[in-house]
Amino acid sequence: MEVQDKTIVVTGGASGIGRAMCERFAAEGARQVVVADLDGDGAEAVAERVGKASAAARQVDVGVEADLIGLIDETESRFGPIDLFCSNAGIGIGNGLDEPDEVWDAIWRVNTQSHIWTARHLVPKMIARGGGYLLNTASAAGLLTQIGSVTYAVTKHAAVALAEWISITHGRDGIKVSVLCPQAVRTPMTADGPGVAGVDGMIEPEQAADAVVEALREERFLVLPHPEVAEYIRRKTTDYDRWLHGMRRLQERYLSS
Repeated sequence: MEVQDKTIVVTGGASGIGRAMCERFAAEGARQVVVADLDGDGAEAVAERVGKASAAARQVDVGVEADLIGLIDETESRFGPIDLFCSNAGIGIGNGLDEPDEVWDAIWRVNTQSHIWTARHLVPKMIARGGGYLLNTASAAGLLTQIGSVTYAVTKHAAVALAEWISITHGRDGIKVSVLCPQAVRTPMTADGPGVAGVDGMIEPEQAADAVVEALREERFLVLPHPEVAEYIRRKTTDYDRWLHGMRRLQERYLSS
């Protein structure tokens, strides 16, 4: 898929990877980029920087299904069919198994349920018109795990699983799916440091956006800005017990540092 002349929506577009994607899509000649974010002023600032002729801003809480439905319907009413929807917004809260239900609910709604709500409302529309593209931002934690945060690991795994299921089930309907799974990226979420996710270094949001455009062009499912992740997946699937042992050692190293 080439993004030139396409109508694209990016949630979490006010900062980090979302901002970089909005700017890159506009530079690639997208017809319309809709910058959606809980931070309405931030979304407006990105839209202004991209250029009002090709970008629009909308304040959206992706943890509320009605907000996502409104975003999709308003975009298609104003700009025509959505060619690419980037379900990018995410949060990182919670640590261990003792987190209260309120924490689980909050991170689940943003990191996983928002992807479900988007697909529930948008995929049938895309199928009816012959196809469309979904880009879901998950994390390397969704392919491996997140040491120190069960809430993040579980919700990101679920996001990857959903993307896989949609690709398998609706590929014949013209629905293309990619899932973005970086390690540490310099965003507000990593402002206090990358933690163990920075084991292979922290990249800039623009590097993640570069990887996205390349993967979309090739219509690849996995978008891995950190290429090391592909090798970690191979090791995991080749010998799961050995991989778990290695991850326990990594955890001990992280906790003792």
